Amino acid sequence: MSASSAANKQETPIAVYGAMAANGVIAIAKGIAALYTGSSAMFSECIHSLVDTANEGLLLYGMKRSGHQPDQAHPFGYGKELYFWSLIVAVALFGIGGGLTFFEGLTHITGHASEERGNVMWSYGVIAIALIAEGTSWTIALREFLPSVKGKRLWQALRAAKDPTTVTVIFEDSAALAGLLFALVGVYLTDVTGNPVWDGIASMLIGVTLSGVALLLAYESRSLLIGEAADPSVIESIRQIARADADVVEAGRPLTMHLGPDEVLLNLDVRFRSGLPSETIMGVVDRLERGIREQHPEIKRIFIEAESLRREGTGSGARPI
Repeated sequence: MSASSAANKQETPIAVYGAMAANGVIAIAKGIAALYTGSSAMFSECIHSLVDTANEGLLLYGMKRSGHQPDQAHPFGYGKELYFWSLIVAVALFGIGGGLTFFEGLTHITGHASEERGNVMWSYGVIAIALIAEGTSWTIALREFLPSVKGKRLWQALRAAKDPTTVTVIFEDSAALAGLLFALVGVYLTDVTGNPVWDGIASMLIGVTLSGVALLLAYESRSLLIGEAADPSVIESIRQIARADADVVEAGRPLTMHLGPDEVLLNLDVRFRSGLPSETIMGVVDRLERGIREQHPEIKRIFIEAESLRREGTGSGARPI
């Protein structure tokens, strides 16, 4: 991804705004349907959409915070704020969304819910509208994400993604679509049989789905928070760029860490040809930096350690950029 496209993505998080708008409207519609029908599944879906709306707000807040410039307290910037708030989103989805919806379904199954039920057509109508809205939001998020797949399978690309915003929206919308299908089946079976247990089972399945997605998002956010390396293909490309230089004898395995979706820290151990003067080595270092940045503009900070300088007793040779 180029630097300009990364910047544009940060300025216009279309997928997040689209999902937030869709979930906000759908939450109101589901709440009205739950009020008029007494459906446990529709009430669970209302909770689901409310949590998703709040989550998108947290993601937008994280995106804003991650754009703050480096300062004395945080010299590498605030890029990992986005990963932190993604983790909070996962916890909220699990604790609030999954927990409440599962409990609501359990209440229906154990017979502690109200038996009064209104016109079931409210539920059918809202589910149909919600399927269209959630499907549209899911399609927008997927279209935003597809350019980054680059020949990988979709699941592999989602797992390897370093930007949690679009990925979170895709997972949330996928869970929402699955939840709507559970709600539709639960409402239909309850309507046909007159047994509210089906409605409760649907609500519990929605809760399990939300919890599963939340655990997956939490695992991915944790990996990014503790310092995830760049893609293996990027690491190998950096090493090949260094090895291709005529004045480089060998390059060690690059050490990388994502400080944000499009900000990578690089530490590279390089052994130069023996006998090179310090001025020539500094020129080679500049040449390597330019080559790496041209191929991988997401690498914002580069530390190159020159082994020949260390062996001559002039220090570590690490040069921060």
